[in-house]
Order: sequence, then structure tokens, then C-alpha cells
Amino acid sequence: MIDNDKKTRKTSNGMNREIEELLTRGVERIYPDKSALEKVLMSDKKIRLYYGIDPTGNTLHLGHLVQLLKLRKFQDLGHEVIILIGDFTAQIGDPTGKQMARIPLTHKQVLENAKTYKKQIGNILNFKKSNIRFVHNEKWTNKLAPVDMLELASHFTVSNLLTRDMFQERMKAGREIYVHEFLYPIFQAYDAVTLDVDLEIGGNDQMFNMLAGRDLMKRKKHKEMFVLTTKLLTDPTGKKMGKTEVNMIALSDSFNNVFGKIMRWPDNVIALGFEICTNIDPSEFVNETLRDQKLKLAYEIVKIYHGEKAAEAAKMNFIETFSKGGVPKDIETVKIIADTPLVEVFLKYKLVSSKSEFNRLNKEGAIKEIEKGVYRVGKHRFLKIETL
Repeated sequence: MIDNDKKTRKTSNGMNREIEELLTRGVERIYPDKSALEKVLMSDKKIRLYYGIDPTGNTLHLGHLVQLLKLRKFQDLGHEVIILIGDFTAQIGDPTGKQMARIPLTHKQVLENAKTYKKQIGNILNFKKSNIRFVHNEKWTNKLAPVDMLELASHFTVSNLLTRDMFQERMKAGREIYVHEFLYPIFQAYDAVTLDVDLEIGGNDQMFNMLAGRDLMKRKKHKEMFVLTTKLLTDPTGKKMGKTEVNMIALSDSFNNVFGKIMRWPDNVIALGFEICTNIDPSEFVNETLRDQKLKLAYEIVKIYHGEKAAEAAKMNFIETFSKGGVPKDIETVKIIADTPLVEVFLKYKLVSSKSEFNRLNKEGAIKEIEKGVYRVGKHRFLKIETL
């Protein structure tokens, strides 16, 4: 866990370096530009910023850690941080990057998903300070009357909403675009205006939605709102690591699981992982072997979220397990119906991403039953299967 007693640097040069790192490390774009936001941060003004999370799953993941670390930096500099739980917008479902409309969720489902979010966020942000608060957008969005909706929608054009990449791709593929999906960026923009923030932070895939808020803020409040987009945690193919992929690392995972999953990352993800998921300088380890760099990366990420003791224990467990060819202490155990094809089990529990990958690994001898019912896929993926 992050040290809540860490002191913010006060010297002019130190503050310059801190703000420079804040606005460059892991940052994709800043609107309208970096220099304008830097000027504000170097003044005595304290800004209000927010980060929105839609509870479409029952846990946060490593992709959220990127923004949470950035928020913690702003919090330590004395700025007001707002975490918005999108209990209304999650019922619509953000269409970003989706080739099909999301399955609608009920408000009850959304709240159930979000039950542990605050606890998970508390491992990164400092709840002992008064400059952080949580809000739910259902509180104000459900108060909009039809006439309010008409006024809000009048600030947006269909042609602009249709410029979104995923909508263009759907139209080319002959897939439907539903009206409620158009409303998502409008409601997210309304969140920013309602909170009257100076800055919104989010992943680069949220750029369209956040810029909608920036535009609406100008129209309704004649105010310049900054937007900061962060780099995404992606695999070598450019695919985002998150809920919809098989490569997600949940913040609710055990520290041994987090460590092991990071050690399975391809080598060319290491530099990005250091930049956006830790606070340390990766140049310190550039001359070390790739395996040692990855061990350091896994250690640092576990340390940030679970604490130093957990990071030490996870590292020792990993080294002992894989240097001796053993079985992880917290191996996942699943129960299946007898005679269920192994490929179906591996797909369900995400040890492989496709049947073709299963066939390839099996042909290469990378799938082995090392003990009765205990399977190893490659070097670092394990599953224990018990039949009913």
C-alpha cells in the first residue's frame, strides 16, 4: 500500500519536478495543452478533479490503478479529488470500443458490483485526508425531466456523435447503433458540469466522452475544463487489458496471483508497466535481465496495493514454485462435470484464449498434467480440476 505519511516536496525545484512528472508520466494527452494546466498547478490555486468508474464488474483491475496512482499525486499536492461511481451510466453501458451494444444492467446489479470499490480504492488514495469524496451520478441524473433532457441534448449533434470509431466500424459492418448509446457521452458530460470540476482524468479510450464534458462546460458555464488522458495498459497486440479480455489482473486477486500474472506478461510490456503502474524509474533496472526486471515490476505493483510484506511473500512463493517446478500455494481449484472436454474448461477459466491456442500449446507439449488433476499451461499458468 502507498505510504500515507509520505511528505509532499515543498521546494520550488522539487515542486517543478513533481508537477512535470505528474503531467508527463503515463500521460497520453492534455487538453487544451500541458502548459496551460501546468501554469495552474504551479500557482497557489487548488483545483477540483474527478475520475469516473462504471461498476460493470464486481472488481477493479490493474487498468484502474493507472488513474488511481495519478489521482493520489494530485491528492498529495492538496487538490480536491472526486471519485464518481457511475451507478446511472453503468446501466446504459459505455459503448467505447464495443462492436455490439452492452447488455443492460439494473441499478441493483450495479450497486452490488460496486460494493467493494471504495475499499479497493482506499489502498491507493488517502482516506485520512479531507480532500477526497465519493459521489454517485444516479443522484442527479434521475432528476432530469424531459424538458431538461431536451435542453441537454440540444448541445450535441448527431454528426459529431457518429464520428466515434466504434460507431463507424459498426456501420461498415452493418451492425445496429442504439439511441441510448448516443446518450452515454451526453450523460458523462453532464456529470462534469454538475460537479463543476476543473479537470477530468481517464484512460485514452475515454477521450471522446471527456471532451464532450469539456465542450458542455464551455457552453453551459463558460469555463475552461482540462482533460488528461492516460496511456492504456495494453498487450503486444494493442488490446486493452481489462474485464472483457482474458488478461485482466483484478485488484481483488490474491497477491500471489497478481505476482504470477505479471510474470506471464510478454517482455515488451515491462517498460509500459513500470511507467504507468509504478512510481519508480525503470531506467534504474535497464541493465538487469528481463526476468529480473519483471520480478521487480511484479514486486512493485504488489507492494503498491498489498504492501511490502505481501510483495516479499509473493516473490518468494514465485521463485520457490517455479525454480523447483512445484505447484503454487493458491492454485485455483474448479469443479467440473466428468468427461467435460479439457479445452472447454481451459476456455471457461481463461487459461487459453481460443481453441486454436489450446491446440497449438498441446501440440508443443506446453500443456501438462503435473499431478493428478493439476494442469500447467506454459510456465506460469496452473489449474486444479476436480470432477463432480
